[in-house]
Amino acid sequence: MKRTILSSLFLSVLSASLSAQNPIVQTWCTSDPAPMVHDGTLYVYTGHDEDGADFFWMQEWRVYSTQDMVNWTDHGSPLALEDFSWADDRAWASQCIERNGKFYWYICAHSKLSGGMAIGVAVADSPVGPFRDALGKPLFENGSWDHIDPTVMIDDNGQAWLMWGNPQVYYLKLNSDMISYEGELGLLPMTEDAFGAPKMNQREKGKQYKDCYVEGPWIMKAPQPVLPQAKKQKRKFKKTNRYYLIYAAGGIPEHISYSSAPSPTGPWTYVGQIMPQADTKSFTNHAGIADFKGHSYFFYHTGKLPGGGGFGRSVAVEEFTYNADGTFPTILPTDEGVKPLCTFSPYRRVEAETMAFSKGLKTEQNEDVGVYVCDIHNGDYIKLQNVDFGGRTPRTFTARVASGLRGGQIELRTDSIGGTLLARIEVPATGGWEKWQTLKAEFLPSGTDMLTTTSQPSAVASSDSPRDLFLVFKGRKGPKLFNFDWWEVKE
Repeated sequence: MKRTILSSLFLSVLSASLSAQNPIVQTWCTSDPAPMVHDGTLYVYTGHDEDGADFFWMQEWRVYSTQDMVNWTDHGSPLALEDFSWADDRAWASQCIERNGKFYWYICAHSKLSGGMAIGVAVADSPVGPFRDALGKPLFENGSWDHIDPTVMIDDNGQAWLMWGNPQVYYLKLNSDMISYEGELGLLPMTEDAFGAPKMNQREKGKQYKDCYVEGPWIMKAPQPVLPQAKKQKRKFKKTNRYYLIYAAGGIPEHISYSSAPSPTGPWTYVGQIMPQADTKSFTNHAGIADFKGHSYFFYHTGKLPGGGGFGRSVAVEEFTYNADGTFPTILPTDEGVKPLCTFSPYRRVEAETMAFSKGLKTEQNEDVGVYVCDIHNGDYIKLQNVDFGGRTPRTFTARVASGLRGGQIELRTDSIGGTLLARIEVPATGGWEKWQTLKAEFLPSGTDMLTTTSQPSAVASSDSPRDLFLVFKGRKGPKLFNFDWWEVKE
C-alpha cells in the first residue's frame, strides 16, 4: 500500500511538472523578449544571461521561432558583441523589425569608443541571420549610460520610430533606410500625467505617486475594437491613430505598465498596470506584444529556471484578449503558458533543438551542423506538444547523433517520459562528439510502461488525436551520453 501511494504521488508530481510550458526556453537563460511575426512564423529575439552570473554580464543575443506557440526552434546566436567592432560588453535588450525584405536588429551595448552605452543596428536578409553591423559604428551614442533597451515601430504612413532609455525615454525619427535618422535626439517629458510620476530628481518629498517609468519600452499602435455584425462572430480589432508605450515600471521589483498617446512624441497619458508584481523570481521585467494567427500574446521574463533568478532570467508568454475599449486586461504570469494553435507533424526532419519543454539539456552550434542539442545525460528528455500522427502507421524512427565515448539510448514515447514506448535507438560511440552518424530503428508493435513494467498496445497508429511526444535519453548515470542533431519519423 505504501509503495502504491508513493507511486501515485510521484506520478502526480511528474504530471504537473510535464504540463508546464513556461518558461518557453529551458536550455539557456533568456531575457528581454522581442517578438516579431513574419511569413506565418513568430520569432522571439532575446538576450542571454550567462549561467551563474552575478550581474547582467551578457555577450550575445538569441533567436527562437514557432508556428504553433508551444513548440519552439532554437536558432542559436546569430548576433553577438563580436559582430560590433565598437562594443565590448553588456549585450542588453534589443528588438528586430522587417522592412522591404531586410531585417533590422536594434541593440544596445557598452561602447569602447565613448565609454557609455550605445544604440547599434545589425541587418540581415533572413529573420535568423546571419546578421552584420549595418554601420560599423553606433547608430547613436554620446557617452551616457542610459542608452539601453531600444524599441522600434514602423507607422502606417511608413515612418519608423526608435525609442529607448532608463530612466527616461529618448526617441529618433528613422529614415526609410532604417540605419540613419532625421533631426535631433528627442526626449519625452517624464511627467506624472504621462507615466505616473516625474523623474526621481523632480519628485516632491513625501508624495505618493501612482507609478513611474523605469526602462524597457515597447512602442506599438493601439487596437480599436470593431463590433461583430453577428453575435457569434468573434470581436475583431484594427489599428487606430493612438499609440501604446508599454514599459517596466515602479522601481525594484518591476511590474509592467503602459501609457497612451495620439502620436509617438506624445502627449502621453498614463493608463495603468498590465502585469502587476508577482512571484516571478526576477526583480526586473521586460514586455513584448505580438498578434499571431488571430491571437494576442504578451511576452515577459521570469527567473523560474532551476538556478535562475534576477541575473538568470527566462522568457515566458501568456495569451490575452484586449478589453472592449482596446485597453489591456490585467495579465498574470503562469507556469502553464499558452495553448497550441495547430498540430505538429512528426513526418519530416525535425531539428532536435525544436521542443515544447526539456529537462537537463543545452544547445550548441557550429558552421557545419548549425544548432544541436548537447549536455545529454541519463533521464533528460525533450517534449513536443500536440503531435499528430494522423491515424497513419509510422514505421521507422531515425536520428542523427554523435558520441565521443559510450553512447546511450533514445526512447520515443507518448504522453509522458514513462508512457507508451514507440521506438528505441541504440546510440554507440561514434568516434567523437562531432562525428555524426544517422541511426534508424523500427517502430515497436507494442510499448512498455517503464513505471509499471506492464505491456501496453501502441495506440499511435490508430489514433487521430494529437499526443504529446517525448524523446527520453537513457544511459549510464553520471556522464554525458551523446549530442543530437535531428530526428524523423517515416511511414
